[in-house]
Amino acid sequence: MPSNSNRMNKINEELKKEISKVISYSLKDPSLKGGLITVTKVNTSPDLSIARVYVSMINIRNKKDALAALKKSSGFIRKEVAREVNLRTTPEIIFEFDESIEYGAKIDEILKDITKDMKK
Repeated sequence: MPSNSNRMNKINEELKKEISKVISYSLKDPSLKGGLITVTKVNTSPDLSIARVYVSMINIRNKKDALAALKKSSGFIRKEVAREVNLRTTPEIIFEFDESIEYGAKIDEILKDITKDMKK
């Protein structure tokens, strides 16, 4: 069993790397420009039919539009990934927000405010 989860980890990491490349270099949608979109995690189903791709967005004006553009481009992204990743079938890609980076930044701000108040 450990070898199987190790294989899944390798697949997830490879998909994460390739999807990141496609988003960074191949997508032309204007709602994806001007900021940074990072693939933070990929969770692939055990049967490799679905890959949930978690993204964080920094300095993107409209995150809902950007996520919609990623979802609209998922077929193209899947095709590009299939060229680079050697799997029998390339999973369907489902994009979701990863709020953890924004949440961490918010916590940092709160902690800074608290320490500022304590110094007064």
